[in-house]
Amino acid sequence: MATPVVTKTAWKLQEIVAHASNVSSLVLGKASGRLLATGGDDCRVNLWSINKPNCIMSLTGHTSPVESVRLNTPEELIVAGSQSGSIRVWDLEAAKILRTLMGHKANICSLDFHPYGEFVASGSQDTNIKLWDIRRKGCVFRYRGHTQAVRCLRFSPDGKWLASAADDHTVKLWDLTAGKMMSEFPGHTGPVNVVEFHPNEYLLASGSSDRTIRFWDLERFQVVSCIEGEPGPVRSVLFNPDGCCLYSGCQDSLRVYGWEPERCFDVVLVSWGKVADLAVCNDQLIGVAFSQSNVSSYVVDLTRVTRTGTVAQDPVQDSRPLAQQPAHPSAPLRRIYERPGTACSKPQRVKQNSESERRSPSSEDDRDERESRAEIQNAEEYNEIFQPKNSISRTPPRRSEPFPAPPEDDMVSAKEVAKPSPATDSQFPVPNLEVPPRPPAVTPTPAPKAELAIIPATRNEPIGLKASDFLPAVKIPQQAELVDEDAMSQIRKGHDTMCVVLTSRHKNLDTVRAVWTTGDIKTSVDSAVAINDLSVVVDLLNIVNQKASLWKLDLCTTVLPQIEKLLQSKYESYVQTGCTSLKLILQRFLPLITDILAAPPSVGVDISREERLHKCRLCYKQLKSISGLVKSKSGLSGRHGSAFRELHLLMASLD
Repeated sequence: MATPVVTKTAWKLQEIVAHASNVSSLVLGKASGRLLATGGDDCRVNLWSINKPNCIMSLTGHTSPVESVRLNTPEELIVAGSQSGSIRVWDLEAAKILRTLMGHKANICSLDFHPYGEFVASGSQDTNIKLWDIRRKGCVFRYRGHTQAVRCLRFSPDGKWLASAADDHTVKLWDLTAGKMMSEFPGHTGPVNVVEFHPNEYLLASGSSDRTIRFWDLERFQVVSCIEGEPGPVRSVLFNPDGCCLYSGCQDSLRVYGWEPERCFDVVLVSWGKVADLAVCNDQLIGVAFSQSNVSSYVVDLTRVTRTGTVAQDPVQDSRPLAQQPAHPSAPLRRIYERPGTACSKPQRVKQNSESERRSPSSEDDRDERESRAEIQNAEEYNEIFQPKNSISRTPPRRSEPFPAPPEDDMVSAKEVAKPSPATDSQFPVPNLEVPPRPPAVTPTPAPKAELAIIPATRNEPIGLKASDFLPAVKIPQQAELVDEDAMSQIRKGHDTMCVVLTSRHKNLDTVRAVWTTGDIKTSVDSAVAINDLSVVVDLLNIVNQKASLWKLDLCTTVLPQIEKLLQSKYESYVQTGCTSLKLILQRFLPLITDILAAPPSVGVDISREERLHKCRLCYKQLKSISGLVKSKSGLSGRHGSAFRELHLLMASLD
């Protein structure tokens, strides 16, 4: 008799390298739980199918890091906001950009699609909230009231309200039809990171960096309950689709809460670190988290999670006994959202748009939209996800199956291991149902479409460019082709200075590489510094920054003086590399340096400790020198200003 398979409650699904540089934002498609969008410091928006290794589509057009992304409910449109304050909307089925929206003066921190109409709300570091009409390509209204960055925006299920959370410790509720603030919810003692409407009742949940979750009654505009003692800042919350409970993505755990009274139903340990977004599909909760350029996805089987009834004992932290609170026999019935059957009407304008807002798109905006493009990385998966939606002959519509759980403690029957079914997809279980043959399509045959041009990742020459176009015409018919040496000599004419610079740089990099191959990272960095060429230092740091484990304390003593030079450089790439290296040093070594310097002197002779203490003193002195430079540049706007402000916060302990 075969041994039954025992499955886990939570497991890691996959880990992918989502971008060439750090990931700065991501979002899950809430309707399917299978579509993932990521924004990165490489200014791209990439789309992924959960549990598939390859990128479906890469959207370009932004010229600064993408700070926020959001999918609409049908998962047909995606909006992305950048560090420069620009917003772009793409049509995923048509694989093209729809709109470019300009107006914010600082980076975009939050976005949300209206549940029915073609509107987008955006919150920015400039403290403003703007409501955009995608069809008319204009700002419908601007909401003012927050005093710091707006971190989260959510439309109510009926589309009449907009909730906003900000770093000023407040949650505000806005009436879209009246164009004014309905209520303000104070009470949090830290920045509010997330808000979420109950799917049915007039109830709002908010999570903050003060490690609390508050529930707000939207009829009486007062707090219903407050859950305290979260293990870390609350960054992601989600109501169950039927509204029976609230899921909170905590540090390495999922917590299931009720309100009236506040209580914890269950705690599931999940090793996802700082989870960024949650979605529920097929009785499974999908959670995604990112670290540097990697994105990891996790699954929690909700059929094995307690979502109502008995209060759970917290295995991570023994907090106050919530079970002793008086349990009401039934929660008070609140008003239910009235969802319109058709698209919502346009929010009322308080003031008329200016002529500049009503005019047709400018040529500059058109140029931006032409420069934005969608690169289809995997045409087969793209067609599978986006194209069949408009096909009439597809009956019945396909449903995604739950993700299979890995076996627990290797309790898999020998029969299942020895005889895998060749027809089974390795990623989804196949139910034991016979699929009826698809009936022939009765629709007329559409006109053939031109195939999407997929640019290969590896190529030997630029797309659409030929070297012969830049060379002088050959006068002698016999010399139809030039040899490589002649062609290079023709191309180099007028560029002798640049050729000398590049040749010298190549020679210097060869010298550094020869030392690098020996495995001595410190010596290779010393050789790069000795060359006295910042471009070589930047090239080497860009490699070292990719792997944080290469950094050592003695390496910091060599690199920190070079970082100070890079931060004062006139080249943007040099400044960005210096900021990245300094951030790594502060995150990994600043606590160690401060602890060693604050420790009492040791008894006896400890040579290794004395050497470590000397390195820490040297690093501390160099960091103090750099802190003044960082503070002076933290007031800049744009990409660099944001990076310097983050560094200034990390260096606060030096003051």
